[in-house]
Amino acid sequence: MEEQICEIRNLGLHYQRGGRAVLKGLSLSFHKGEILGIRGENGAGKSTMMKLLYGMYPIDSGEIIVKGQSMGKLDPKLAIQHGIGMVHQEFMLVNDLTVLENVILGFEPKKGLQIDFDKARKEIQHFIDQYNMEIQLDKKVSQISVGEAQRVEIIKTLMRGADIIILDEPTAVLTPQETKKLFEILNNLKKEQKSLVFISHKLNEVMEISDRISVMRQGLHMGIVSKEETSPLDLTKKMIGREVFLHIDKTYEKAGKKILDVQDVWIPSQKESSKIRGLSLHVNEGEIVGIAGIDGNGQSELIEAITGLRPVEKGHIFLDGKEITNLSPKKVREVGLAHIPEDRNTRGLNRTMSIEENLVAVEVDKAPFSRGMVMNTAAMDRHSEEMVKRFDIRPTDYKLPTSSLSGGNAQKVVVAREVSMNKKLLVAAQPTRGVDIGAIESIQKTLEEAKKNGAGVLLVSTELEEITSLSDRIIVIHEGPITGELSAGEANENNLGLLM
Repeated sequence: MEEQICEIRNLGLHYQRGGRAVLKGLSLSFHKGEILGIRGENGAGKSTMMKLLYGMYPIDSGEIIVKGQSMGKLDPKLAIQHGIGMVHQEFMLVNDLTVLENVILGFEPKKGLQIDFDKARKEIQHFIDQYNMEIQLDKKVSQISVGEAQRVEIIKTLMRGADIIILDEPTAVLTPQETKKLFEILNNLKKEQKSLVFISHKLNEVMEISDRISVMRQGLHMGIVSKEETSPLDLTKKMIGREVFLHIDKTYEKAGKKILDVQDVWIPSQKESSKIRGLSLHVNEGEIVGIAGIDGNGQSELIEAITGLRPVEKGHIFLDGKEITNLSPKKVREVGLAHIPEDRNTRGLNRTMSIEENLVAVEVDKAPFSRGMVMNTAAMDRHSEEMVKRFDIRPTDYKLPTSSLSGGNAQKVVVAREVSMNKKLLVAAQPTRGVDIGAIESIQKTLEEAKKNGAGVLLVSTELEEITSLSDRIIVIHEGPITGELSAGEANENNLGLLM
């Protein structure tokens, strides 16, 4: 029988507002030398449970026992001392510090009274070389890609040598190759009798890496099974309570006029491999154009240039026949653009504001949300209630701060706001990153509906299955330039992978 290293007994937690239960009498055990997969919809309580274990939230009821010792009050420092480490879904990094400074923050090696940066660099470089992490230690976090930031988080936890390692959506921003390497790392840690908790919305990954799989639904533990005793269909039914269909019935009506026209643009980047040099593409009304490529190959720079967030050195960008090159994001939106950004926390949301405020933020100064200088709160309430219901945002209380939402529900707020504006062009960057299978189904259908309603959709995703299932045309970018363009009928994972 496996040796138990940690146990959660009858754990409970409630939101302060309204006393709504987040976790209800949850009990779960963790074994040495195993990988435990955690599945559940956004808002089911997966990340909340792990943050309780890591000491980020105080528990209302129940008990956490680590290595036979009841923890009582936990905080992250005490959790680390007891061998608990966590790789967070939302990055816990300081943008103005370098990668090196972030990795050692709070655990700085000393030489006398000074920080021994040479020793730190050698220790971190060991992990970089061993796992081929491709991390730039002297760059500020604000200057690196989302994928690189995730790798920094992974190295931080590995360096602390925890016995219990919680990984919350660790592959959300990794390429297939990086995911494969990560799985090698996790299996090596498992051989060393580490206890690993793997939270992921990617069902195939949970089935591949886990020994046992726990399913949660609306704060309740729905059961735990060994990988051999279950199937993807059974896990989905336990998680959502119904079958989920990710097949999109694409419409192939003739596309309309050119809505986005990118002509021979040159876009700067802090990384040589992400510089855009002389790139041209277009999107028509009523079609979805997918941009495929390994994360960090210029997709982010291209999207930022189109949306007014990054300057264009040369070339021209036209939206609905009007030039938008180097216009401000506000003016670009006024011409007819909606934007689902790849990082919802940096550019998609103000987490300190309410769900309602975020839902109306882009057009709060326009009718029906305002009348001159006066806010129309009744119209805001009606719109928010409709959006919460239509997009299944949980909890449904739109007066709550957005910081109270899980990652997937926060993403639903961004999608709801941008799609509801019915703009001529929808730019969707990683729209389903870090969301559960039910939300993926909803968001993908929403993009298809936007296309059916006549919008042009520019879709950027590192998920090849998403690109191939939604796109009418697929453009592949590698280290800045376009390496190929395929129709939906021509594209498959093999020829796309070669172009990538």
